[in-house]
Amino acid sequence: MIAPGADLKIYVATRPIDFRRGLDGLAAAAQEILGLDPYSGAAIVFRAKRADRIKILVWDRTGLVLVHKRLEGSKFVWPQLRDGVMRMSPAMFAALFEGLDWRLVRPERARRPQLAG
Repeated sequence: MIAPGADLKIYVATRPIDFRRGLDGLAAAAQEILGLDPYSGAAIVFRAKRADRIKILVWDRTGLVLVHKRLEGSKFVWPQLRDGVMRMSPAMFAALFEGLDWRLVRPERARRPQLAG
């Protein structure tokens, strides 16, 4: 299970990918097309040409995990189509995964207290 904690790095491929690809094909695409290490522990998010499908690839230190989701009756809100990859916060990813507009999420930075008590 992917639990997006504050330290999870999330990368989103901004171009659609062939959704017939499985674990190995997506890992190869992450490495060759995006320049990412699929075994780094980061979550790599791929989109289909039809904006209603998402695949997430992540290495959990024992194997590759692939999550595939299709929204019923709506589409995911995706970044602008261009070559490359963008970084996304765990809060933005949670909104994206739920089918919400992740662009409206503005996570606050954690502030360290100056004094105890």
